[in-house]
Amino acid sequence: KHLNKIIIFQLLLALVISPKLVPNILYQINYRTDWIQQPDAILSAKFRKMPNVYVIQPDGYANFHELGRGYYIYNNNEFEDFLKQKGFKTYPGFRSNYISTLSSNSSMFSMKHHYFNNPRKGSNEVYNSRDIIVGKNAVVEIFNNNGYYTNLVLEKSYLLVNRPKMGYDYCNIESDKLSFLARGFEINRNITDDLKACMNKKNMQPQFYFIEKLKPGHISTTANLSKGTKEEREGYLEELNEANLWLMDTVEFIEQSDPNALIVIMADHGGYVGFDYVAQNKIKQTDPDLIKSIYTAALAIKWPDGIAPEYDAKLKTNVNLFRILIAYLSEDKILLEHLQADKSYTVIEKGAPFGVYEYIDEDYTTVFNKWEHQD
Repeated sequence: KHLNKIIIFQLLLALVISPKLVPNILYQINYRTDWIQQPDAILSAKFRKMPNVYVIQPDGYANFHELGRGYYIYNNNEFEDFLKQKGFKTYPGFRSNYISTLSSNSSMFSMKHHYFNNPRKGSNEVYNSRDIIVGKNAVVEIFNNNGYYTNLVLEKSYLLVNRPKMGYDYCNIESDKLSFLARGFEINRNITDDLKACMNKKNMQPQFYFIEKLKPGHISTTANLSKGTKEEREGYLEELNEANLWLMDTVEFIEQSDPNALIVIMADHGGYVGFDYVAQNKIKQTDPDLIKSIYTAALAIKWPDGIAPEYDAKLKTNVNLFRILIAYLSEDKILLEHLQADKSYTVIEKGAPFGVYEYIDEDYTTVFNKWEHQD
């Protein structure tokens, strides 16, 4: 009798979850990976320059130009002067192609657009994005092929919550430390100490580092957490100031220990300042400053010997960052023939028919063009 009740309960449970489970299964069956395929032989690129490479990602750090205008209106001169003094070149107008850490970085490390990979209504992220970012993506593969030891240095375990197969040679957060119920914010590493430990290892290989700092971040994600536009802006700017202090300490240490390094400071997206909360990005917007607040991203690079390549003006969006860096390291400008479009995309659920839309064109002008999948 009890067994029958258990069976009936399980059948009812299956009926309840099937409306959500079946679409998920079908989506995974139809998931396409062809978008990550490279259009040329970049995976076989041979480096002629071999500096240690540090890619530092302060989450949500708005571009320096945008910080002084729009909804940010913040005087960031002290930090920008520090970067100039240290020999960094900054790139006004640089922006992300996508709206979040996962959607932006999965495209960046693939050096390709994914256009959210046929998103479903209500879904928040690009399928398989963590597996791409921390796995054997195109960028990690190219650096490994050129004899580099690849290091992933994370402040929190956000990129590791689904336990993706690690493509880097080293990660400062061990997979056996992760809880199966974790959401990615339970582990909090001192990445300054972890980076120093990495750099102090006796390893004769050239080093590649991807360092993720979850500051300044962005405003509150949902309406129930929001403190309103004004207070959200103030909170973001407080976090920005803390990020500046950390970045200055980190740059100082790297410069002293590794004076000929290639150092990249690059954000994944903007801080969403001007919005009440991040989830408003699903609603069609018409204010250019609000739209740019989503995508605006800091980029500053310290090129070895202070000499930037003559084509660095092509650095406009995240998707092309690594292709341009690899062209520089391999001294092969032919690789620049396959740059992706410097456009920014979003998924709209309200105010327009559901779908993927181009929000910023290659001239950094806000637009609203429906993107249609093309085979």
